Amino acid sequence: MISHSIWIVGASRSGKTTRLVESFCDWLQSEQHDSASVYTKKPREPKSRDISQVSSLPKTAPGVLVLAANSENRRSLADKIVTATQGKYPVRAKTMLGFFQDEVILFWPLLIQSLNLKAQFPVRLRPETEQELATKLWHSQLEATLQPAGVNESRLVRRILDLFQLAAYSGTPCKDINQILQTGLQESAINLEPEFLTSLLLNWRNWCLERGLLSYGIITELYSQNLLSDRHYQQHLTQRYQAVLADDVDDYPGVARQLFDFLLDQGAVGAFSYNPDGAVRLGLGADPKYLEGLAARCQIETLTKSPLPGLEGELLTPMLELVSESIMVSSLPNSVQLIKTTSRSELLRKTAAEIVQAIDSGEVQAEDVAIIAPGLDAIARYTLVEILAKKNIAVESLHEQRPLTSSPVIRALLTMMTLVYPGLGRLVDRDAVAEMLVVLSRKQEISDNSSLVSTRIDPVRAGLIADCCFVPHPDHPNLLPVSAFERWDRIGYAATTAYGEILQWLDKQRTQPLMPSPTSLLYLAIQQFICQHINPPYDQMAALRELLETTQHYWEIDTRLRQTNLSTAAGDISATCAEFIHLLRRGTITANPYPLRPIGTARKAVTLATIFQYRSSRRFHRWHFWLDAGSPLWAKGGAATLFAAPLFLRDRLGEPWTAEDENLLEEARLRKILADLLSRAAKKVYLCHSELAVNGQEQLGKLLPLIQTFM
Repeated sequence: MISHSIWIVGASRSGKTTRLVESFCDWLQSEQHDSASVYTKKPREPKSRDISQVSSLPKTAPGVLVLAANSENRRSLADKIVTATQGKYPVRAKTMLGFFQDEVILFWPLLIQSLNLKAQFPVRLRPETEQELATKLWHSQLEATLQPAGVNESRLVRRILDLFQLAAYSGTPCKDINQILQTGLQESAINLEPEFLTSLLLNWRNWCLERGLLSYGIITELYSQNLLSDRHYQQHLTQRYQAVLADDVDDYPGVARQLFDFLLDQGAVGAFSYNPDGAVRLGLGADPKYLEGLAARCQIETLTKSPLPGLEGELLTPMLELVSESIMVSSLPNSVQLIKTTSRSELLRKTAAEIVQAIDSGEVQAEDVAIIAPGLDAIARYTLVEILAKKNIAVESLHEQRPLTSSPVIRALLTMMTLVYPGLGRLVDRDAVAEMLVVLSRKQEISDNSSLVSTRIDPVRAGLIADCCFVPHPDHPNLLPVSAFERWDRIGYAATTAYGEILQWLDKQRTQPLMPSPTSLLYLAIQQFICQHINPPYDQMAALRELLETTQHYWEIDTRLRQTNLSTAAGDISATCAEFIHLLRRGTITANPYPLRPIGTARKAVTLATIFQYRSSRRFHRWHFWLDAGSPLWAKGGAATLFAAPLFLRDRLGEPWTAEDENLLEEARLRKILADLLSRAAKKVYLCHSELAVNGQEQLGKLLPLIQTFM
């Protein structure tokens, strides 16, 4: 095994990940030579990175912990390693949080013993379920505080839970949150006393551990504060891993360094890549400066040349000079163009028209265009997608966070639940029933090598049926036969038949013993009405899969709470169904099932993303369209930072955060954003600016000096 660790530092797209994969191959070759010398006593052959030599090595690879910053990069890194070794050494790359979760669950018996917990298998809490349970647990304590202050309870609960997560990410015990908030926060920054907040979090943590419930924050704290210091676990860890390979550590939480330091102390070797222009997740738990301290333990390799150079060499310096107003630049190179309008609606239309013209003329392909904005509201997303779709140009929205209930199919299935389970009549109305009839009666007709999805019950007939056949009732809402409509003969054969099939299926489900979990009911409905007659598109299938996963998770948590006799609706399935439907309708759950990407070749589509989404995906395009270039949100990074996040950075733990600190942070973040995005653009950057924002206010953001050079 190679004896030294390496620290690979370089800008975006400088080949850091490729160098990491080469390091992996180097380790394998070194292990092979070490093994061969034990038996043959022959001199070691020179090291080579030839892939053909790597593929001929024996299948006894050293234990290597492979980590990536997020799930998308994790899959990409694993694919690159498998390709480099021709599949001889398949590895399972993980995110940092995924590794913590796997380790806590795998070594749960150790934690049961050390923390004196009840012997039960742990159940992971999703963020939306975590917030709902915490709200119920804290409601009585928060109610008296919130009423006079007029604070939104849901927002406050999320903020308190985020504090726990930030503390866990930094390696800070929950009990020390009080001290950090007292020294770092101004009095007017929060409406609750730090001691009270800490007591709430300690109570929440203990409540969850008693029931075997694990949130992300609890998982991270258990690993850093309990598991990593356990000598039995330490022995297993060092036996399993003799090397660690971590990509983009500038996006890792501070607690990751505890793991890396321990492995290096035990003789493991490491390869770490670090991007000074990265830190995409700064303010969301990442601690790049603390992770950078690992460089002192490694041999540093600096990468300067990019295999696919972007525009940063040409544009970064003049843009930074303009933004900082240190030097007046008369103009920018021709690779920067301006699209300027008065209103934002006009800007959206003009931007889309420019893209259509460029693609139609053959100057650029759709897959070579990216639209990047600090934030994308529903109107902007819809406008751009619709205009481009009318010109047969597909659009790929990166990680679009749309509520599940924005899908008509999901709303129809929830309406169906209210007609099967008793006691849900107040959650259904005439309009919902009409929509359900339209959605569940769809059928796919195939002819002449083409397919067309038709609706056997159109919206007009569905409305008539709902008006005449739907019988509201708080406990047992019902649908009458179509003959209850006096002129039911005018409904038509196709609609009557489809309605009869839906009615027959609902009656069958109601006459059978009710299922304790609606997961099976939803699956049967999807099988009967959604997937039997049509082949749903990928985005619809993603929503359906997320609905099933969410339902299964919600009832798994409910089952665990019933076992402790502390469920809010113990023994009442209908009450749990009502809470579940309310949770979905609040829009807190989005369609992001695993895997998050379709299988197959990349779509020939224009990419639409926020700054945060685009930088996290590490993509590269020939043309960039920077939407809302005059917006102040460009200095924010396109993502809302968590409350009090700077207080939990290891190099300034608990130090007060001032307005001057915030200004310096925004300047540094804007520089990183410009450097990163320009590295990911090959030919052109369009600054898309409207004088007025969507709310009618004037746009006066940090990038305004760039726009003014064209005037």
